[in-house]
Order: sequence, then C-alpha cells, then structure tokens
Amino acid sequence: MTASPAASALTARAQEVSSEIVTDILTLVRHETGSYDLPGLAAGLDLLREVTVHRLGRPDHEHRHSGGTCGDTLTLTYTGTGPGHVALVGHYDTVWPTGTLAGWQQPEPDGDGRGKLSGPGIFDMKTGLAQGVWALRLARESGAPVPTVTFLFNGDEEIGSLSSRPVIEEVAQKADVTLVLEPTAHGAVKTARKGSGIFRVTATGVEAHAGLAPQDGANAISALSEFVVAAAAVAAPERGTTVNTGLIRGGSATNVVAGRATATIDIRVGVESEQDRVDAEFDAIRVSDPRVRIEVDHAWNRPPMTLNAASAPLLDLAREVAREQGRDLADAAVGGASDANFVAALGLPVLCGMGAVGDGAHARGEFVYPDTVPAQTALVAGLLGRLAEPLRG
Repeated sequence: MTASPAASALTARAQEVSSEIVTDILTLVRHETGSYDLPGLAAGLDLLREVTVHRLGRPDHEHRHSGGTCGDTLTLTYTGTGPGHVALVGHYDTVWPTGTLAGWQQPEPDGDGRGKLSGPGIFDMKTGLAQGVWALRLARESGAPVPTVTFLFNGDEEIGSLSSRPVIEEVAQKADVTLVLEPTAHGAVKTARKGSGIFRVTATGVEAHAGLAPQDGANAISALSEFVVAAAAVAAPERGTTVNTGLIRGGSATNVVAGRATATIDIRVGVESEQDRVDAEFDAIRVSDPRVRIEVDHAWNRPPMTLNAASAPLLDLAREVAREQGRDLADAAVGGASDANFVAALGLPVLCGMGAVGDGAHARGEFVYPDTVPAQTALVAGLLGRLAEPLRG
C-alpha cells in the first residue's frame, strides 16, 4: 500500500520528531499521578499543561475544573483555521500508587529485538497524551487548514470519572467529533466497549472479644467473604459479563470479631439488559449469619459503548487517512470502559483507542513500542487535517 505524497510528508515529519515525542512521554511518566494522590495529580496536571504549552503555545481558552476529592479536569482550546471542532480527550491519572516508579523494571526486547519502553501509566495512557499534543503541532506545521481543538485532560478516569463526566459531556456536545487518546487494541481503534459498574458492598456485624465471647459476635468479614464468592458466580462470560472484587477492607483488631467490612466490586457488561440481571442477583444474595446486615450500593458508572450511527462515518474517515498513510486500520471491541462510553451514549461521533501501541494496561510492566509513536501521531494529525471541515455522515 503506497502512501500519498502529503501523507508521506506528514509521516516523515513525525519520524523526524519522534525522539522529542518520546521525551515528552517519559517526562509525563516520570511524574507519578495515582488516582488517589491529590498533590501528585495537581503537580502532574501542571506538568501536562506545561508540556502542551511548550509544544503548542498558550491556548486561546482554558479552564481548570476542580475535581474536589478527585483530580482536576483541564480544558485547553486552540482556535483552528477551519470551521471544524475536535475534542481530544485523555486522562492523566493512573492506577499506580505513588512510589511504584522506584521499583519499576524495564522489559527485555521482543524476541526479534524490537524495543519497548515501560513505566507506570506509559501505555494507559500518557503516550496517548503526548501523541495528541504533537498531532496538533504536526497538523499545524503541514500548512493545511486545521480544526479548532479542545484538549480535555481529566484526573479521575481510572476511578470512574466521577467529577469529570459532566465536563466531558459538555465538551463533546460542543465539538463535531471526539477522539479519545486511550491506547489501541494492538494497533486497532476501539469502537465498542463494555459498560461498567463499581458496586460497594458493606457488611455490618456485631463486635465481640474473639477469645472470651466469640459466640456473641457476628463476623462481618466472614459474611462479606461469603457474599463476594456468591457475587463472583453472577458473572456470565458467555454474555460478556464479568465480576471482580478488587478491594476488601474490614475489622479493627485481630482479637475482635469484625463488626464492619466493605468490598468494592468491578462489574462489566456487554449489553444494558445485563445490568438488570446483575442488580437482581446481587440483591438476592444471602449470607449464613442473619445478624450481619448486607448493603449493596448499585453504582453503574458507564453505559456500554457500541459503534453508533454518528461514529460510523468517523471510523470510515480514520480508515481513509490510514490508507493514505500506507496502512490498514482495524477496529475492535474490548472489555474495558473509557470516557468514550459517555460520548457514545449521547449519540455523538467518537473514536477511542487513538493512542499508544503496546500492551499490559493495569499490569506491572505495561509497555509501548516506541517505533509506533510516529505512525500513531501522524494518524491523529492526518485525521485532524481532514476534520478541519465538520464531519458529514
């Protein structure tokens, strides 16, 4: 497949500056931004803004939305030379607690010698952030018209986008299209994602001395353990439904029958009808000690994402840009949820997975292939050029 002259020039330019893009990626990765570290998130957002301004200049409009108990959300708008308007969305928080970087090990190259770069959050999704910034820079340098671009950087995506969701929806409704800079699925863009729920289960028992009068107690931890085993059985992988208990806390001392325990359960569904089934089956779970009270907070976070009618022309356009650059672009359905779910639920055009090529999201050793950075950056840059005019279905 042969690239067009203009596309070849864009790809070549991305290759020329690839070391600078990688420098920006590593700059972001070396500052840890765990979702629960508010000082780290604040400083990380300051750094991300500094990188963006360094590469693109001061924005025409910016606003920092307070996240309260979550990381802040920053919007930066750069006025374009064409009538189109594109939102580039990405999160700067990671699942990794502060201090993880110190013990992080770099992976060995692949068997064919292909190099990797690794670090907490490098795949999910700081590489995508840097590539998005550079994509606008390269689109501008090409001399072709560019759309107005609004960057949205949020610091709470990994914990449900609890404070940033209204901002995401507002920005998406003002833009013609939204591109989410999450990592690719092995090079494919993501057009379908599962919906997600974050359920909190609280067990309240009766405290007693574990040695003197254990019979007087009702152990909340034991009851909660029964509950989470039963909850795991609600999963239906054949329907796309998974259930994962990710956090458990409880008790006050080893010699006290635990009076309280909590669990946080991650639930993924492929279709909305599964939400009703999961709700009903969770409510039907009973534990063996009737003295323990079980309360379930049913918190559905993101609706399932599908390739809606508004997004299909955007996917076609992205594939056309990729072909112009000499490659094919696949799309994929994945189990993870993202902020693209919110945009798709509004019936608006959105593509997700426009960022890094690599693997290992949320796993120690997550990595990216640095040799893919130029092509991924050029893809977004080329798409921005085509979106200088509003997308037409």
